[in-house]
Amino acid sequence: MDTEGLRSFVRAAGLGQLRRAAEELGVTQQAVSKRIAALERELDVRLFTRTARGVELTLDGRAFLPHARSIVAGVERGVDAVRAGSRALRIDVLGLRSAQAVVLHDYWRAHPGTELDVVTLRVSDPRAAVAAVEAGDVDASFRTVTAPDALPPGVRMIRAFDSPLELLVGPRHPLASARSLTPLQLRKHRIWVPGIAPRSEWAEFYDQLVTAFDLRVDAAGPHFGDEVLLDTLADSADVATLVGARDRYIWPAGHDLRRIPVVDPTPAYPLSLILPRTNPHPGLRRIVTHLRGLPRLPGAVWLPSWATAPAPDFGGGGESCASHP
Repeated sequence: MDTEGLRSFVRAAGLGQLRRAAEELGVTQQAVSKRIAALERELDVRLFTRTARGVELTLDGRAFLPHARSIVAGVERGVDAVRAGSRALRIDVLGLRSAQAVVLHDYWRAHPGTELDVVTLRVSDPRAAVAAVEAGDVDASFRTVTAPDALPPGVRMIRAFDSPLELLVGPRHPLASARSLTPLQLRKHRIWVPGIAPRSEWAEFYDQLVTAFDLRVDAAGPHFGDEVLLDTLADSADVATLVGARDRYIWPAGHDLRRIPVVDPTPAYPLSLILPRTNPHPGLRRIVTHLRGLPRLPGAVWLPSWATAPAPDFGGGGESCASHP
């Protein structure tokens, strides 16, 4: 059944005039008349009788009207559910305590009317996130494909912001009293980053970080969650880990953990946003503008090779947060 014919019938019934229905629908009165006539032929009944003032519903028209209204409303709800401008903007982040989620929260607080749906796809391979963007499962994803030339033609990637790293240690660690540390001062200290997933973007990041500064990054063992990691740091005199400057971590006061900035140079994790090349959600433009307005990191910054190589789809940079999920 033609939904435009149903919509024309519902508006004409509500307004009592074909002319006014046509004005509201943005079509000619003749088009409304033809749509309703086609609907009457399909139903094999008369829906209206003409009067000097316009049109009135017949008995069949009155019986059909509530069903037509229900169909039109259902169609409109269905269209709104998938129309980019009418539904919430869905963005994938590595974790709800990650820097990406923090930056999105800052954006939402500045624009509280924004319909935003922050999700976590729980995939380690960025190619899976690219596929989700390409399929329309999410509107954008905070992931990085380290070889931008490998992106499918339907998506693009822009540089979102750079995340400075901090060393997180317990009170008995020999570096616990430092106000800042250089990468050279981290040499020979065990930096525990459990659960680095093979082929993930952060696996490549840590490989390059270790090579650049001769660090001792230990990825042994599964990642049993932040709570286990934080408990281990609190009890240890020799284990440390690296976290993003704005990643959210919560621990008991008795743990007395210390977050120490790493400087000269500051190792930073480059975060990118993957989005459709055509017909992106209208809300993404404002998100991208917000990301480009984030301040750049001060001083000397170390970045992995994929962030320093020329890449035409990459935009500006900025300060913030997470090194791994």
